[in-house]
Amino acid sequence: MAHGKHTHARDSYQLSPETFTKGRNILTGLALFSWVGLAAGFATDPARFHQSYLVAFLLVASIVIGSLFFVIVQHLTGAAWSVSVRRIAENIAASMPVVGLLFIPVALGVAYTYSWSTHAVHGKEAYLSNQWFYIRAVIFFVGWSLLALKLNSNSTAQDATKDRKYTDSSGKFSPPGMLFLFLTGTLASFDWIMSLNPHWYSTIFGIYFLAGSAWGFYAILILIAITLRECGVLANSINEEHYHDLGKWMFAHTVFWAYIAFSQYMLIWYANLPEETIFFHRRTEGTWAIWSAILVIGHFWLPFFVLMTRAAKRNLKLLRIVAIWVVFMQWFDLYWLVMPTFQVGNFNLNWMDFVAPIATLSTVGIEFWRRMGAHSIVPTGDPEFEKGLEFQNV
Repeated sequence: MAHGKHTHARDSYQLSPETFTKGRNILTGLALFSWVGLAAGFATDPARFHQSYLVAFLLVASIVIGSLFFVIVQHLTGAAWSVSVRRIAENIAASMPVVGLLFIPVALGVAYTYSWSTHAVHGKEAYLSNQWFYIRAVIFFVGWSLLALKLNSNSTAQDATKDRKYTDSSGKFSPPGMLFLFLTGTLASFDWIMSLNPHWYSTIFGIYFLAGSAWGFYAILILIAITLRECGVLANSINEEHYHDLGKWMFAHTVFWAYIAFSQYMLIWYANLPEETIFFHRRTEGTWAIWSAILVIGHFWLPFFVLMTRAAKRNLKLLRIVAIWVVFMQWFDLYWLVMPTFQVGNFNLNWMDFVAPIATLSTVGIEFWRRMGAHSIVPTGDPEFEKGLEFQNV
């Protein structure tokens, strides 16, 4: 990448009252509709509610975790190109406390989803217990929330003062923050997904989950930026050059996820240990074999070939289609990770599988949008802001 001067129009860095109200009303309507539906689903089939809800919770949690990863990486590297898109990521990450609240139905439904909660697993009783499951979740969400809110508050405070001390402060928090995020993100993936089958284990699973989290976040970031652009917001500050780089990030994590996924499969299948291979065996039985084949093609091959060219990453219509597909495939992957535990042999889709993600995403979306309306929608006080506006790909 290189930087060069070019003339462009300036944007307004505040959401207009009309745009803010419209976005808030849409998100609130989606949240009310979906939560009423889920309440009815819980009343009629609580077991299936908790199964569908777990996938939906993992989808929104993975995206918000991915946003926190992105913000930390930008501070670690001192990147200039990403400054104009960073506030969007900061506001998604700062919605982490709401994700913590969305964990409550998961916590209340442990008996419906995790066999170890009612039948102790020999040798793992100390770790797989309800008490420690809840304690670890509190540690995860408190730690993630404090980190995200600190980075967000540094950024918004800098808008007014333009004091570099806030950049330095975020830079100091980021190295230990990244270590904490990777450690706790790995443990969270063990708790929330791997322990669905408490006898199965994979040392690479945490990276698999985090790679998908980052992948899904880049898609959401692209969709938000393009939607704002269509509303006449940040049309110049987030330009073709920025979308090109976001497309490169999404392409890179497409490849990285595939590498991790294949490595996990190869190592487990080659070792041929029953307590490990049962994971893939269940996902190649019956109609789950079709789901697995679609996952390989849709999660890797399609986005890989579409995003390979420079032109594709600079075509906003195509980039939006790919981003929508990526979000869908992130849900598809999480469904594949969770549901074979409950649906042995064949998958059985339920209407709650589709309503639950709308509920979780729109609920976090309300908090995200509130934050977008409360401050400048770009970090205008960042010392690299002007440089980021001028950056060009080569």
